[in-house]
Amino acid sequence: MTLPIKSHWNTAYIKDDNQLGWFEEDPQETMTLILKTQLPKTAKILNVGAGTTKLIDALLDAGYRNIIANDLSDMALEKLQARIKYSHDYKLPIVVDDLTQPKELESLEPIDLWIDRAVLHFFLKEEEQQAYFNLVKKIVAKNGFVLIAVFATDGAEKCCGLDVQRYNASMLEAKLGSEFELVSSFHHTFINPFGGERPYIYTLFKRL
Repeated sequence: MTLPIKSHWNTAYIKDDNQLGWFEEDPQETMTLILKTQLPKTAKILNVGAGTTKLIDALLDAGYRNIIANDLSDMALEKLQARIKYSHDYKLPIVVDDLTQPKELESLEPIDLWIDRAVLHFFLKEEEQQAYFNLVKKIVAKNGFVLIAVFATDGAEKCCGLDVQRYNASMLEAKLGSEFELVSSFHHTFINPFGGERPYIYTLFKRL
Protein backbone atom coordinates (compact mmCIF):
# COMPACT_ATOMS: atom_id res chain seq x y z
CA MET A 1 0.00 0.00 0.00
CA THR A 2 2.67 2.48 1.03
CA LEU A 3 4.31 3.68 -2.20
CA PRO A 4 1.33 4.56 -4.45
CA ILE A 5 -0.70 5.99 -1.58
CA LYS A 6 2.29 8.00 -0.32
CA SER A 7 2.61 9.54 -3.77
CA HIS A 8 -1.14 10.27 -3.75
CA TRP A 9 -0.89 12.22 -0.49
CA ASN A 10 2.31 14.04 -1.40
CA THR A 11 0.59 15.22 -4.57
CA ALA A 12 -2.45 16.34 -2.56
CA TYR A 13 -0.31 18.40 -0.19
CA ILE A 14 1.21 20.42 -3.02
CA LYS A 15 -2.02 22.43 -2.80
CA ASP A 16 -2.60 25.25 -0.34
CA ASP A 17 -4.30 24.16 2.88
CA ASN A 18 -7.58 25.87 1.99
CA GLN A 19 -7.74 23.76 -1.17
CA LEU A 20 -7.81 20.53 0.85
CA GLY A 21 -11.31 19.18 1.47
CA TRP A 22 -10.57 18.05 5.03
CA PHE A 23 -8.66 21.13 6.18
CA GLU A 24 -10.09 22.68 9.33
CA GLU A 25 -9.14 26.20 10.37
CA ASP A 26 -10.49 25.80 13.91
CA PRO A 27 -10.30 22.29 15.45
CA GLN A 28 -12.78 23.19 18.19
CA GLU A 29 -14.53 19.80 18.35
CA THR A 30 -11.25 17.91 18.72
CA MET A 31 -10.04 20.32 21.41
CA THR A 32 -13.32 19.89 23.31
CA LEU A 33 -12.64 16.16 23.62
CA ILE A 34 -8.96 16.67 24.45
CA LEU A 35 -9.87 18.94 27.35
CA LYS A 36 -12.28 16.25 28.63
CA THR A 37 -9.30 13.96 29.22
CA GLN A 38 -7.93 16.34 31.90
CA LEU A 39 -4.46 15.15 30.96
CA PRO A 40 -1.55 17.28 32.21
CA LYS A 41 0.19 19.62 29.79
CA THR A 42 3.19 17.27 29.89
CA ALA A 43 1.12 14.37 28.46
CA LYS A 44 2.63 12.62 25.45
CA ILE A 45 0.35 13.25 22.47
CA LEU A 46 0.51 11.55 19.07
CA ASN A 47 -1.44 13.12 16.22
CA VAL A 48 -1.65 10.48 13.48
CA GLY A 49 -2.32 11.48 9.89
CA ALA A 50 -1.58 15.03 10.95
CA GLY A 51 -1.03 16.46 7.49
CA THR A 52 -0.84 20.24 7.86
CA THR A 53 -3.39 20.37 10.69
CA LYS A 54 -4.07 23.48 12.76
CA LEU A 55 -4.63 21.17 15.74
CA ILE A 56 -0.93 21.35 16.61
CA ASP A 57 -1.23 25.14 16.84
CA ALA A 58 -4.27 24.78 19.12
CA LEU A 59 -2.48 22.26 21.36
CA LEU A 60 0.54 24.53 21.71
CA ASP A 61 -1.71 27.53 22.40
CA ALA A 62 -3.37 25.49 25.17
CA GLY A 63 0.00 24.78 26.77
CA TYR A 64 0.72 21.22 25.63
CA ARG A 65 4.39 20.73 24.85
CA ASN A 66 4.94 16.99 24.29
CA ILE A 67 3.47 16.49 20.83
CA ILE A 68 4.47 14.18 17.97
CA ALA A 69 3.01 14.45 14.46
CA ASN A 70 2.73 11.45 12.14
CA ASP A 71 1.78 11.21 8.50
CA LEU A 72 2.58 9.08 5.48
CA SER A 73 3.31 12.28 3.54
CA ASP A 74 6.76 13.64 4.29
CA MET A 75 5.83 16.75 2.29
CA ALA A 76 2.89 17.50 4.59
CA LEU A 77 4.93 17.00 7.75
CA GLU A 78 7.74 19.22 6.52
CA LYS A 79 5.24 22.00 5.76
CA LEU A 80 3.65 21.54 9.18
CA GLN A 81 6.98 21.49 11.00
CA ALA A 82 8.17 24.66 9.25
CA ARG A 83 4.93 26.51 9.99
CA ILE A 84 4.98 25.53 13.68
CA LYS A 85 8.63 26.54 14.02
CA TYR A 86 7.81 29.95 12.56
CA SER A 87 4.54 30.56 14.45
CA HIS A 88 5.34 28.98 17.83
CA ASP A 89 9.13 28.58 17.88
CA TYR A 90 8.54 24.89 18.62
CA LYS A 91 10.54 22.10 16.99
CA LEU A 92 7.77 19.61 16.29
CA PRO A 93 8.93 15.98 16.27
CA ILE A 94 7.64 14.21 13.16
CA VAL A 95 7.39 10.53 12.23
CA VAL A 96 6.86 9.60 8.57
CA ASP A 97 5.23 6.17 8.78
CA ASP A 98 2.35 4.08 7.43
CA LEU A 99 -0.28 3.29 10.07
CA THR A 100 -1.12 0.05 8.25
CA GLN A 101 2.52 -1.09 8.04
CA PRO A 102 4.10 0.73 10.99
CA LYS A 103 7.82 0.59 11.60
CA GLU A 104 8.99 3.65 13.54
CA LEU A 105 5.69 4.17 15.36
CA GLU A 106 5.87 0.72 16.91
CA SER A 107 9.01 1.68 18.80
CA LEU A 108 7.55 4.81 20.41
CA GLU A 109 7.41 4.97 24.19
CA PRO A 110 3.82 4.66 25.50
CA ILE A 111 1.65 7.66 24.65
CA ASP A 112 -1.10 9.29 26.71
CA LEU A 113 -3.30 10.48 23.85
CA TRP A 114 -3.80 9.18 20.30
CA ILE A 115 -5.55 11.66 18.01
CA ASP A 116 -6.94 10.72 14.61
CA ARG A 117 -9.12 13.12 12.66
CA ALA A 118 -9.98 11.78 9.21
CA VAL A 119 -7.43 8.99 8.79
CA LEU A 120 -8.95 5.65 9.81
CA HIS A 121 -11.79 5.92 7.31
CA PHE A 122 -9.32 5.55 4.41
CA PHE A 123 -8.43 2.01 5.47
CA LEU A 124 -10.85 -0.27 3.64
CA LYS A 125 -9.21 -3.67 4.02
CA GLU A 126 -9.68 -5.70 7.18
CA GLU A 127 -5.92 -6.22 7.51
CA GLU A 128 -5.30 -2.46 7.29
CA GLN A 129 -7.85 -1.79 10.01
CA GLN A 130 -6.41 -4.59 12.13
CA ALA A 131 -2.89 -3.18 11.81
CA TYR A 132 -4.18 0.26 12.82
CA PHE A 133 -5.94 -0.97 15.96
CA ASN A 134 -3.05 -3.28 16.85
CA LEU A 135 -0.80 -0.21 16.85
CA VAL A 136 -3.25 1.71 19.05
CA LYS A 137 -3.29 -1.15 21.55
CA LYS A 138 0.49 -1.43 21.49
CA ILE A 139 1.43 2.17 22.17
CA VAL A 140 -1.43 3.80 24.12
CA ALA A 141 -0.60 3.70 27.83
CA LYS A 142 -2.89 2.38 30.55
CA ASN A 143 -5.32 5.18 31.48
CA GLY A 144 -4.43 6.84 28.19
CA PHE A 145 -6.98 8.10 25.67
CA VAL A 146 -7.88 7.48 22.03
CA LEU A 147 -9.64 10.23 20.08
CA ILE A 148 -11.00 9.17 16.69
CA ALA A 149 -13.04 11.44 14.41
CA VAL A 150 -14.03 9.90 11.07
CA PHE A 151 -16.79 10.06 8.48
CA ALA A 152 -20.11 9.04 10.03
CA THR A 153 -22.38 6.37 8.54
CA ASP A 154 -24.39 9.12 6.85
CA GLY A 155 -21.21 10.84 5.65
CA ALA A 156 -19.52 11.10 2.28
CA GLU A 157 -18.49 7.92 0.47
CA LYS A 158 -15.27 9.42 -0.90
CA CYS A 159 -12.58 11.87 0.14
CA CYS A 160 -9.64 13.13 -1.93
CA GLY A 161 -10.70 10.77 -4.71
CA LEU A 162 -10.53 7.71 -2.45
CA ASP A 163 -13.30 5.45 -1.14
CA VAL A 164 -13.84 5.56 2.62
CA GLN A 165 -15.17 3.27 5.34
CA ARG A 166 -17.80 5.09 7.38
CA TYR A 167 -18.29 4.46 11.11
CA ASN A 168 -20.51 4.96 14.11
CA ALA A 169 -19.43 4.89 17.77
CA SER A 170 -20.46 1.25 18.25
CA MET A 171 -18.31 0.12 15.33
CA LEU A 172 -15.27 1.88 16.77
CA GLU A 173 -16.03 0.47 20.22
CA ALA A 174 -16.07 -3.04 18.76
CA LYS A 175 -12.75 -2.48 16.98
CA LEU A 176 -11.03 -1.27 20.14
CA GLY A 177 -12.43 -4.04 22.32
CA SER A 178 -12.98 -4.39 26.06
CA GLU A 179 -9.68 -2.72 27.02
CA PHE A 180 -11.17 0.64 26.05
CA GLU A 181 -14.21 2.45 27.44
CA LEU A 182 -16.21 5.01 25.46
CA VAL A 183 -16.05 8.30 27.34
CA SER A 184 -17.83 10.60 24.89
CA SER A 185 -19.16 10.68 21.35
CA PHE A 186 -21.07 13.13 19.19
CA HIS A 187 -21.91 13.88 15.57
CA HIS A 188 -20.59 17.01 13.93
CA THR A 189 -21.20 18.28 10.42
CA PHE A 190 -17.97 19.81 9.19
CA ILE A 191 -18.27 22.45 6.48
CA ASN A 192 -15.26 21.97 4.25
CA PRO A 193 -13.34 24.79 2.51
CA PHE A 194 -15.58 24.41 -0.56
CA GLY A 195 -18.81 24.73 1.44
CA GLY A 196 -19.64 21.01 1.39
CA GLU A 197 -21.23 19.31 4.40
CA ARG A 198 -19.25 16.38 5.84
CA PRO A 199 -20.90 14.51 8.73
CA TYR A 200 -18.35 13.13 11.22
CA ILE A 201 -18.57 10.95 14.30
CA TYR A 202 -16.27 12.14 17.10
CA THR A 203 -15.32 9.63 19.81
CA LEU A 204 -13.12 9.60 22.90
CA PHE A 205 -12.09 6.33 24.55
CA LYS A 206 -10.09 5.65 27.71
CA ARG A 207 -7.81 2.65 28.14
CA LEU A 208 -8.71 0.73 31.28
